[in-house]
Amino acid sequence: MSEQQTDQQNALDQLSINALRFLAVDAVEKAKSGHPGAPLGCAPIAYLLYHKLMRHDPSDPKWINRDRFVLSNGHASALLYGVLHLSGYDLPISQLEQFRQWGSHTPGHPEYGEAPGVEVTTGPLGQGFAMAAGIATAEKHLGAVYNRDEHAIIDHFTYALCGDGDLMEGISHEAASLAGTLGLGKLIVLYDDNLISLDGPTELSFTEDVTKRFEGYHWHVQMVDDGNDLVALEAAIKAAQAETTKPSLIRVRTVIGYGSPKAGTSKVHGEALGADAVKATKKNLGWPEDKTFYVPEEAAKNWGQAKSKGKKVHEEWQKGFEEYKKAYPAPAAEFDRVIKAELAEGWEKKVPTFPTDKPVATRNAGQVVMNAIENVVPELFGGAADLTASTKTIFKDSANFHVDPKGRNVFFGVREFGMCAMVNGMAAHGGLIPFGSTFFTFSDYARNALRMAALMSLHSLFIFTHDSVGLGEDGPTHQPIEQLMSLRLIPQLTDFRPADANETAACWQLALERKSASFMALSRQDLPVLDAEKYKVHEGVKKGAYALDNSGKDIILIATGSEVSLIMKAAEELKAAGIGASVVSMPSFKLFDEQDETYKASLFPENTPKLAVEAGSTMGWYKYVGHNGGVIGLDRFGASAPGPIALEKLGISVAHVVEKAKQLVKK
Repeated sequence: MSEQQTDQQNALDQLSINALRFLAVDAVEKAKSGHPGAPLGCAPIAYLLYHKLMRHDPSDPKWINRDRFVLSNGHASALLYGVLHLSGYDLPISQLEQFRQWGSHTPGHPEYGEAPGVEVTTGPLGQGFAMAAGIATAEKHLGAVYNRDEHAIIDHFTYALCGDGDLMEGISHEAASLAGTLGLGKLIVLYDDNLISLDGPTELSFTEDVTKRFEGYHWHVQMVDDGNDLVALEAAIKAAQAETTKPSLIRVRTVIGYGSPKAGTSKVHGEALGADAVKATKKNLGWPEDKTFYVPEEAAKNWGQAKSKGKKVHEEWQKGFEEYKKAYPAPAAEFDRVIKAELAEGWEKKVPTFPTDKPVATRNAGQVVMNAIENVVPELFGGAADLTASTKTIFKDSANFHVDPKGRNVFFGVREFGMCAMVNGMAAHGGLIPFGSTFFTFSDYARNALRMAALMSLHSLFIFTHDSVGLGEDGPTHQPIEQLMSLRLIPQLTDFRPADANETAACWQLALERKSASFMALSRQDLPVLDAEKYKVHEGVKKGAYALDNSGKDIILIATGSEVSLIMKAAEELKAAGIGASVVSMPSFKLFDEQDETYKASLFPENTPKLAVEAGSTMGWYKYVGHNGGVIGLDRFGASAPGPIALEKLGISVAHVVEKAKQLVKK
């Protein structure tokens, strides 16, 4: 390339970068809300990735082998919307003009499912970083399972852009540590190292040596001194691509609010620039001051190359995949099925039915189910936060992913939050049904990741064991009280608390079939097994609540999990006392709420008193038991004692149920 051609290309690059900058600035200014600083500083990074280095197809944003880009610092959403529009994704400029407005596809933070090209919902800082690690994990596993020497059908990079806030959040430490341990060589994180946070200079609160930190995590770390230097940026990204054994961090020294009068200060972080500052910024960068949402023809044409190049790359991949299908029809058919999120035909026949001859802890029943369906649901993938032996969430016939990337067992270590966010990344990638597990009380550590799974409607599974004070001697720190009702409050998150082994099997089947986020609360202690055929357990669980005995007309006893066997015993005692009690198992509030009003009324007739029993918070139950009902539960913390004694002393007992039921009947 001649010197003149180089100068022309440089000018075109700058024109294209500035077009992106000012789409973001104008969007924020029109909304009078948003974050213009990061888009002004990071536009060169986004341009280089989307225009030149990433393999992506704007005409097919769901192409399975596309490079992924995660904007972990989601407050910079105007940058992402601008780059998606310019690259040719189906995001018209009218959507940028409606930034942060009701009904638009350009909300304040990127939301999965709103704008094409948004890989995950980001905003809660650090989670995008962790989800990117999850996406890279999925890529590594699926590539190991399905690639053949001459056919790399899953072979893409995962890029993330993060800021200081992401790296301050504890979840970034969890995810970065595990990513280094797992050797996620195709994970490339670009760190917007602009020395400014919302409160002011980062020296106020963030002075650690980030390079040494990430090198200690076994990452490949580079520094680019000038975020506007496209040559240095490209060289660093290509060096990161070449490092296949370690994830990469590229520190990029940018100027927040580049070109604006507020550049390099926190004033440009979280609010619109203001009309005068917008004009000054445009003047400083040689942009027409009187134009908004303006994209010069030359810039639009240049950006448009991303779409044509992406389509060509995708077509080449598709040709290779057609050859792969001919050479390897069986794995190709399975691959095609899992990326379409379709379960194998007849897989449910492997779901076991448990005999009634001996009690089984529902955590143990879950392990039996997992291993029974292991070979027919190969997309099921995950592990525990250093509690595999306790949560019973391991495939006995599969390898450790860290040792063999074909393995389906992931040892997440004591990283509950990082684990659950990474599970969300895996689910967003596609081709897997991922799960993470820990003790139920520690769901608190990971709660926001569960919320994000529900918000994105991802097929993420969360397996929680030791679900009540019945776990015993570990005491109040480990005994969940409010967690069950608290998680039920999250919209779009399905709750499962099965009463026995057969309900557990039904819950597992439903969790896999529903294709949405769900959690299970499973017992440590053994529980009597319900007769699956007699009680039509599977059909009952599908409705969220069902009658185990509907013969009693005086009172209805309702329970979940381990308390179901307790109310069955109480019903027998009440019957002996001349009181007819119906018994209802209610494994899922969410599923029951989805039923029609006729079914709900048939199960819970309005004028019959109802008593709910659950070893957890009573809040929320009154919706079902009504003004004439009662609830036996726990609105206090537990106690350290053997499980049966703890339950008895805290009032979760047959005697207490019988006493309370008699009181309600007498009203």
